[in-house]
Amino acid sequence: MNKSLENIYDVAVIGGGHAGVEAALAVARMGKTAALITMDANRLALMSCNPAIGGIAKSHVVKEVDALGGLMGRAIDATGIQFRRLNLSRGPAVWSTRVQADRIAYTKYVSDLVGAHKNVTMVEDVAGELLADGTAVCGVRTEQGEIIRSRAVIVTTGTFLAGLIHIGEKKIKAGRMDEQAAYELSKSLLSLGFELGRLKTGTPPRLDGDTVNWEKCEKQQGHEPIPFFSYSNGRRKVDQVACYLTKTTAETKRIISANFGRSPIFSGQITSTGPRYCPSIEAKFHRFADKESHQIFLEPEGNGTNEIYPNGFSTALPEEVQNSAIRTVVGLEHAKITRPGYAIEYDYSPAYQIKPSLETRRVRGLFFAGQINGTSGYEEAAGQGLMAGINAVLYIEHEPPFVLDRSEAYIGVMIDDLTTRSTTEPYRLFTSRAEYRLALREDNARDRLFGYAKKYGLIPEGDFAEFEKLKKETEGVINRLRRTRIKVADLGDLGIRFKKTERISLENLLKQPNITINEALPFLKQADPALPDRHEVLERAAIFIRYSGYIGKQKREIEKFRRMEEERIPFDFDYETVSGLKVEAREKFLHFRPASLGQAGRIEGVSPGDIAVLSVYLMRHKGAD
Repeated sequence: MNKSLENIYDVAVIGGGHAGVEAALAVARMGKTAALITMDANRLALMSCNPAIGGIAKSHVVKEVDALGGLMGRAIDATGIQFRRLNLSRGPAVWSTRVQADRIAYTKYVSDLVGAHKNVTMVEDVAGELLADGTAVCGVRTEQGEIIRSRAVIVTTGTFLAGLIHIGEKKIKAGRMDEQAAYELSKSLLSLGFELGRLKTGTPPRLDGDTVNWEKCEKQQGHEPIPFFSYSNGRRKVDQVACYLTKTTAETKRIISANFGRSPIFSGQITSTGPRYCPSIEAKFHRFADKESHQIFLEPEGNGTNEIYPNGFSTALPEEVQNSAIRTVVGLEHAKITRPGYAIEYDYSPAYQIKPSLETRRVRGLFFAGQINGTSGYEEAAGQGLMAGINAVLYIEHEPPFVLDRSEAYIGVMIDDLTTRSTTEPYRLFTSRAEYRLALREDNARDRLFGYAKKYGLIPEGDFAEFEKLKKETEGVINRLRRTRIKVADLGDLGIRFKKTERISLENLLKQPNITINEALPFLKQADPALPDRHEVLERAAIFIRYSGYIGKQKREIEKFRRMEEERIPFDFDYETVSGLKVEAREKFLHFRPASLGQAGRIEGVSPGDIAVLSVYLMRHKGAD
């Protein structure tokens, strides 16, 4: 609800998407007041595109957000309708979780929880102008004229910042279908001196599930036991729904190819860059002209609706072409479109204009999070929103910012990528972006981040104590696995390379190919029936033992990395005085203002020679101080 004409809060958060809700709740959990400015307080964290959370690398961020007390993991656990684990045939570094959501239930869960928090006030309006006192932000004026005074502001506008929808030749000013865009806020950012660019994303049409011939499609079931995301959720029973796999046909390709010229992506109507890893169906057929067919995943949007999301069929073609093309897909011969697909262009702020804390370089106390920084995805937005919320509070309290490095979290990888590289297309996380991915697994997010959560008051004290207990239980299981020796003859036909007359430890057994904790568990329980039989404890112990050598090697690499990160560079360091730098390197350093020697080395166009020169000058600078 709206308060009086002018109100004072600690932090104002613009936007009620996945970044905005995490930012507002982080502020609230740290004991500060937040004004959440959103167009509809009942549609927070609405899934504008695919109704799912997680996936490759994205699930790691969800686990990290959860370990820092965030909301996303709890929300999807409570409203998920299908749970799957991905990449299980590979190592634990890339194991990922993906959960299909009940889209409406998800946004209701989030809206109810955020709306009930005593430190969060909903302001249903459109942000129009950022208010600044000199070089520091001091609040927001809404388009309806309400003034919200605050000591910090977090901008999380998603696709709403000067959003423009395209369906064929038709253009609609909107941040989402049938929802107003924020054009005045773009003008305000420009007036403050920010550089803005344009990016594009898109969404497929939605289908009436009653018109789909499911028998022609390949069924995909969820996994048991259910891989929940959050450490804090009760393990509810879920009647999992099925998703389905189908594919386009030669006729699909013919119709779409014949209408390339009517797509705004090819007609010149759209000039901004879209996501490389999630192209429209017309871009797929154009880019991969020799490929006759593309996979389409049919995903239900929830338990209370028949609406289906055809993942892989994002399009901006005219509605009549969408109707014709969708009915050439296997199983969709009589499908009815309930909502057309569309492309949307929106403003973003190139991320060299933010610090690793997500505070802007130009205006103190102003933070950017989510798609305004050039990213895509609910999970990437949530991670940034959480960090912006924490750092906004630390800014208010005159405390040093909280910055995760690349060896600590995928959130750290993402923010470092954004602040050291020029984003010219929507950024998406992948496990391949992380150099230390074996150390950044899903299962150890709390090991990495729970200490920070406790430090900043983001979790209940009892949760930390409970986790310390879990770690001790894990250590106990590891020690028992090392001490327990069994006869190879008792193992039966497991295919391990030991003589039947030998005895081996359960530790060595787990290091054999294709041996899991399930094979070792009967012997473990026989040796010590009192040991905990918790799946999480057993899996953590098995991963530690099986990959201990690799983990140790990665720890040594991380120590070397951190030595470079500890070589700090003052923000006002005068690069013009550094002789021996290539011109390109000097320009990049002035542009990005790296915070450390390690970060400087990750900037594109900078050579090892430039880093060596800079290192010498930094040592002299330190000596002069």
